[in-house]
Amino acid sequence: MADDELEAIRQQRMAELQAKHGNASNNQQGEEAKQRETDMRNSILAQVLDQSARARLSNLALVKPEKAKAVENYLIQMARFGKLGGKISETGLIEILEKVSQQTEKKTTVKVRFIKVSNHFHSLSRIGSSNIFVLSFSSSTEGG
Repeated sequence: MADDELEAIRQQRMAELQAKHGNASNNQQGEEAKQRETDMRNSILAQVLDQSARARLSNLALVKPEKAKAVENYLIQMARFGKLGGKISETGLIEILEKVSQQTEKKTTVKVRFIKVSNHFHSLSRIGSSNIFVLSFSSSTEGG
C-alpha cells in the first residue's frame, strides 16, 4: 500500500474513533440526566406517600408500569401545585388508582358499515380494539 492510502485509512479510523467517543460521552450525559430525574421523582414520591402507599405503588409498577407511571405523574403534579395535604396513605392511593383507571379505561367499539356494490351487499366489521376484520358477502339474484 502507498503512504497516501495508509494515511487516508488512519484519518478515517481516527474520525471513527472520535465520533464513537463523542457518542459515548453524549450517552453518558443522557444517562446521568435520566438518573437525576429518577432520583428527583423518587424524592418527591417519598415526601408525599407513606410506606404502605409506596409499597403498593412499587408492586403496581411491577405488574402495570404504564399505570404506575401515570399515578406517579399525577402525584408529582399535585405535589408541585401544593394540592396535597400531608402524606397519602394506602387507602388514599387506592382512591387515586381508581380515578386513574376510570380515566384511562379502554372502551371497545364496534362499527359496521354496509356498502352496496352492484347487487352485492358487503359488510365490514371491526371487532374490538384489535385489527380483526370480518367481511361478509351476500348476493341476490335478479329475475326468475
